[in-house]
Amino acid sequence: MAPLGTTGLDIYPLCLGGNVFGWTADREQSFAVLDAFAAAGGNLIDTADAYSAWAPGNSGGESETILGEWMAARGNRDTIHIATKVAKLPARPGLSAANIHAAVDDSLRRLRTDHLDIYYAHHDDQTVPLAETLGAFDELVRAGKVRHLGASQYTAPRLGEALAISDREGLARYEVVQPQYNLMDRTVYEGDLADLCVREKLAVLPYYGLAMGFLTGKYRPGTTDPTDASPRAAGARRYLDARGLQVLSTLDEVAAIHSVPVATVALAWLRAQPAIAAPIASARTPHQLSALLASADLTLTPTEVTRLNAASQ
Repeated sequence: MAPLGTTGLDIYPLCLGGNVFGWTADREQSFAVLDAFAAAGGNLIDTADAYSAWAPGNSGGESETILGEWMAARGNRDTIHIATKVAKLPARPGLSAANIHAAVDDSLRRLRTDHLDIYYAHHDDQTVPLAETLGAFDELVRAGKVRHLGASQYTAPRLGEALAISDREGLARYEVVQPQYNLMDRTVYEGDLADLCVREKLAVLPYYGLAMGFLTGKYRPGTTDPTDASPRAAGARRYLDARGLQVLSTLDEVAAIHSVPVATVALAWLRAQPAIAAPIASARTPHQLSALLASADLTLTPTEVTRLNAASQ
């Protein structure tokens, strides 16, 4: 376990992504993955009220509902940290104070709990003043419905402005940041945002840690399966260029040294970056989860990190 920034929470060095629950993993499959994650010592699960409104037949809240049912069935709420988000559910869009207050109660009901360990702004809603959003979040913290606040998909200038408002007005501040970041997508986080997170002691939990599955090594030249119905297959294959092949080749070499899957190395690389507390990754089966869990025990050498940095430039 390791501290999650300034939150006071201790977390396993892998955060389980809950976006697949109720989408590509049904209730039984989701329970199996969650059981395996908890058995390995995992204790932070990331979801959102919008998961998975995009899937045919879904309206959102499916992931939260499954997580709530699982925690109730296992009686383990006290040992599990739950992070969820507000702003992207079609029925509850944006970060107005009214929407935040309504959305949090919906999430608490679906999750069958009286508090959230981390509550994220799912994206930066620039139609609402930051002070209004932060004021509403502060009220939730003071009411005990939320313990810590997070910001997802914020730029460095907007995140910096939000932190300054919280400090000036005495409001609860963002303590956790969730950007897109992986070996193939480095520009969003590296630079100003990473510098801000380090300076402000913010814990970073990057999403798409495996670049939509590309960094599992599944997608390679000559291996395209026309029957592959994975919803993320098209997104993963867009990385199949010279740079992507160079990254896969280096991952293969480092993985062979440690006798681990390439996905394990890709997630371990993330943990070696500034301010990263744990990568977020999802799995549809316990078998897929095993490679992700292995990353928690893998520490890359400085030379290996440098090689991967160079391959992914």
